[in-house]
Amino acid sequence: MPTTDARIDAYIARQADFAKPILTHLRKLVHKGCPGVVETVKWGMPFFEHAGGMLGNMAGFKQHCSFGFWNASLLKDPEGILHLKDKNSMGHFDRLTSLKDLPADKIMVAYIKEAALLNEQGVKKPAPAKKGSKPALPEPPALTAALKKNKKARTAFEGFPPSHRREYIEWITEAKTDATRDKRIATTIEWLEEGKDRNWKYRK
Repeated sequence: MPTTDARIDAYIARQADFAKPILTHLRKLVHKGCPGVVETVKWGMPFFEHAGGMLGNMAGFKQHCSFGFWNASLLKDPEGILHLKDKNSMGHFDRLTSLKDLPADKIMVAYIKEAALLNEQGVKKPAPAKKGSKPALPEPPALTAALKKNKKARTAFEGFPPSHRREYIEWITEAKTDATRDKRIATTIEWLEEGKDRNWKYRK
């Protein structure tokens, strides 16, 4: 007998009549494809875990249900049935409104087995690439000239991290008129003399 979580029983019982057989069947298929799967509830939805990692999840909504694999992008998808992009609902099988919307049981079980194997092998989705730091902005000539005349302000500016220097440079270069630019440069020099960064007013 599969080990089930009473919270998922209660979750399914609360769903609309059309959703109950869909969620019940999906749950049954997960246990068939991955005996020993662990049921749990996260973010208010039924989740399935295996070999120390997430396997998939399902959910019921007012007019449809969804089912998704945690590592869907790593599945081979020989049937071409997974909606990985431009899907209209959460999950990887679009909007499930009846059992007819589900792939054949044999196909679903095969996908579940593959997903379970990925977990057993410790295969995980690659971490999203970290955004590289923004390139340094060229210093406005007018700011450079003002900093040359004020050693204290220049020392403070050069001691700031790149992000703080960028904030001042962007503020100055975004000025619509020369008058506004000059006013901002004057304020910049004043604040730098006090060791303040561009957004000091908003920092605790």
